[in-house]
Amino acid sequence: MAEALHAVAETPSFIADAKAAGIDDGERTSIVEFLAARPEAGDPIKGTGGARKVRFRGRGKGKSGGYRVITFYSGEGVPVFLLNVFAKGDRVDLSQTERNELRAELVRIVEAYRRRRTP
Repeated sequence: MAEALHAVAETPSFIADAKAAGIDDGERTSIVEFLAARPEAGDPIKGTGGARKVRFRGRGKGKSGGYRVITFYSGEGVPVFLLNVFAKGDRVDLSQTERNELRAELVRIVEAYRRRRTP
């Protein structure tokens, strides 16, 4: 029996980053499908409260020259949030300030999602 797929939510910042990085709709669909099947994929980003960095191949680039997608999945019943994406050559790692900001943003995302889901 196949594993259940998880919902995936593309944030406005992810969509804008994907366009800026030249990621086409087919590549975005592949990213969404991969994460729907594997919501905990990627490497944890220390100091963020649960964000992960997932590596994807770019067209003709391979994983080492592809994209890095920042995701957040807090557990069953909550979608995998796609937060940002950047080409490997554009960024190396998040600064401590960026990690602190991301941690605060993750709290806001989960709270907003729960408010929308609570009748």
